[in-house]
Amino acid sequence: MNQEKIGKFIASLRKERGLSQKQVADELNISQALLSHYEKGIRECGLDFLVRVASYYNVSCDYLLGRTPERNGATISIEDIPEYNEQEENAKVSQNNMLALLNKKLIINTTSVIFDMLSNTSSKKLTNSVSNYLINANYYIFRKLYSADNESPQAMFSVADNVYQGLSRAIYEIEDTTLSLMLHNKKDRKALRSSPDIIETEHPKEAGSLFNLIQNAEKNIKHKI
Repeated sequence: MNQEKIGKFIASLRKERGLSQKQVADELNISQALLSHYEKGIRECGLDFLVRVASYYNVSCDYLLGRTPERNGATISIEDIPEYNEQEENAKVSQNNMLALLNKKLIINTTSVIFDMLSNTSSKKLTNSVSNYLINANYYIFRKLYSADNESPQAMFSVADNVYQGLSRAIYEIEDTTLSLMLHNKKDRKALRSSPDIIETEHPKEAGSLFNLIQNAEKNIKHKI
């Protein structure tokens, strides 16, 4: 077990609840000094203690071990993912967040077109590479926003705050290179062949969002030149 990582989770959960080391140590029937050693990664805790901590904070052992970001240890399936409900989103909108809602729709609809294009290929590696790139981008932005306030508990993250940004940027480069190499496959290139007319025909609801997103992206690119 990576005791340093586990210790950070245990300490973060305690601080998140506003508890002192003495309070938690008393509840778990250990000395404050030993708890301090566990939290700092100086001492390795046993499985029995790990189970007690998981029960005390109402989280799973897998969460404490950094094997899942879900506190209850649950894994997610396709059936668990809620569908995007446009009517509900429109009901929430106000003048202040109209721009956020507009850009959200552009990104969601464009992503839908991207994955439909990928489904035309027979390459799982290609789909995984694109997925990893987009997942990493969402992770990076979410963590930057979530961590803007220093009081936000960090127990949900297993990668250290001082390294995740550099590693995320490295993943962009790796997946971009991997994607370029895989697109040398003639069969996949043919399966991905498209045009504005084809996009409008196959994606009548999303095409407008995609074209708008392209215009906005290129406007930003040209502005930087």
